[in-house]
Amino acid sequence: METGWKRNTALFLSGQAFSLFGSALVQYAILWHLILKTKSGSMMTLFALCGMLPAFFISPFGGVFADRFNRKYVINAADAAIALASLAAALFFLTGFDSIGVLLVCAAVRAMGQGVQIPAVNALIPQIVPEKHLTRINGINSSIQSGITLLSPIASGALLMLAPIAYIFFIDVVTAAIGISIVFFMVKVPPVPKAEADSLGEASRDGIKQSPLAKYFHELKEGFGYVAKHGLILRLIVMYALIFFAYSPLAYLTSLQVTRDFGADVWRLTAVEITFLVGMTAGGVLLSVWGGLKNRIRSIMLVTVMQGAGSIALGITGNFWVYAAIMAYLGLTTPFLTTPFMVLLQERAEPEYMGRVFGVFTMAATLMMPAGMLLFGPLGDIVPIDVILICSGSALLLLALPFAVSKILREAGKTR
Repeated sequence: METGWKRNTALFLSGQAFSLFGSALVQYAILWHLILKTKSGSMMTLFALCGMLPAFFISPFGGVFADRFNRKYVINAADAAIALASLAAALFFLTGFDSIGVLLVCAAVRAMGQGVQIPAVNALIPQIVPEKHLTRINGINSSIQSGITLLSPIASGALLMLAPIAYIFFIDVVTAAIGISIVFFMVKVPPVPKAEADSLGEASRDGIKQSPLAKYFHELKEGFGYVAKHGLILRLIVMYALIFFAYSPLAYLTSLQVTRDFGADVWRLTAVEITFLVGMTAGGVLLSVWGGLKNRIRSIMLVTVMQGAGSIALGITGNFWVYAAIMAYLGLTTPFLTTPFMVLLQERAEPEYMGRVFGVFTMAATLMMPAGMLLFGPLGDIVPIDVILICSGSALLLLALPFAVSKILREAGKTR
């Protein structure tokens, strides 16, 4: 793997960056279009559900696909499905069928594609990257994603002022075609050994040949069983889910907090969003250069404490510029929390189960933040958001404790 892995990885990340940029443009274009057309909070909720729930349901099957088939083909197929959804929406709009339903269906199909793509991408990276470089490469990937997230809403808003939304859908089709071509023709992916227990695609039970659908569910069950039997992997996924549940007020309620505490000025909301994303991009770059702490469990524990303290600080401060600085600090530390989780799973999961492990991981990550908002969202209309952030920050501080007391987690952090 050492020979030529840097070029191979650079090509893969470049292809994914093209696809991600086009997808992000469309995602924000749909969001802005719905906001301008409906001005409805209920519509935003419906859009969020269409953009999240399909990924939750499909990601475990996406993990099965990633273990059954060549992962770069799975990634390209998901990219192509997302691009076809954008193409169909563009054609509908060009023919005068300007329907909110089209946008919601498009968002749902795109979410399904992402539910397949994300586990496959996370499972493919350790196939082409030597283990000792996983943290840096995941840091680079994080900074690329953060940079695109920073630029795409600005670019999408500017394009919407210059051209109809249909043309932004076409941009997604073009960028997807470029990304797919790079990955398909230029990226070399070594084969993954198949799990002996499931004989992927060929297994039969008690001498009776299984139907293709039964095989998929059998492999899905094996994936959940594999996670359940491996104490470290199960603990990491559970802890990640709990942290993201406690993190959800930071993700969803800070904009509302800004309008309530400092005023409903667009520039304030924009400033807070940009400072967080700039901090997150810088954090990804720093992680890719430095590599983070050698003990990844200690890194998770330390950053969970730092994030908890930041959340509490947001609930206490009454100065907007201090608030914005804290958001930049939270953005800076975020890659140092998410990347060690992913690298530990990439290192510890067996290659033939990697896709299904990340399918479960993606499902947990997709579910917990919306689940948190089912609690914290309505609570935000009853209790001051300052109090909610102080409480959720305190919960993050408590969630750092298991990393200190769990022997399995402590051992996992040691360099292999």
